[in-house]
Amino acid sequence: MSAASRKQRGNATQTEVARWFAQHGWPYAESTGAGRTGSDITGVPGLACEVKARRAFSPLAWIRQAAGSPGLPFVVHRPDGMGPMSVADWPVTLRLSDFTGLLQSAGYGDGKPCPLCNGSGAVDVETGCGGCSDYPGIAHEPACGVEPAQKGSA
Repeated sequence: MSAASRKQRGNATQTEVARWFAQHGWPYAESTGAGRTGSDITGVPGLACEVKARRAFSPLAWIRQAAGSPGLPFVVHRPDGMGPMSVADWPVTLRLSDFTGLLQSAGYGDGKPCPLCNGSGAVDVETGCGGCSDYPGIAHEPACGVEPAQKGSA
């Protein structure tokens, strides 16, 4: 695919994503066009949308790029073989912490953060406790009673 074709596909992809948002609750959503800094879609307050129509898959770099803009960072990826008619099926990538927050806001889970890391997933540098990641069987269960000092005995 030539550079001009890739640019055209990228612009068309951004336009389709903006149209999707405009038809689903963000009537002022617009594509910024290629080459601008910041979110690829404007008119979606509180969201930092990055749009990719590439064969190469670099989700970490993409989410970091989206996180450079204010708002909830996420990436809409248009895989090869998926045209504009399948925009509803294009995958979206976001950080696990953001995804978990969205799920909890929508009423999923018990709504209480993990007692070990307070929902951050962060490692306690003093104890070495990785919170939820160290205790996958009890993740986000506030009544678990496991203390960081008990690491390894869970």
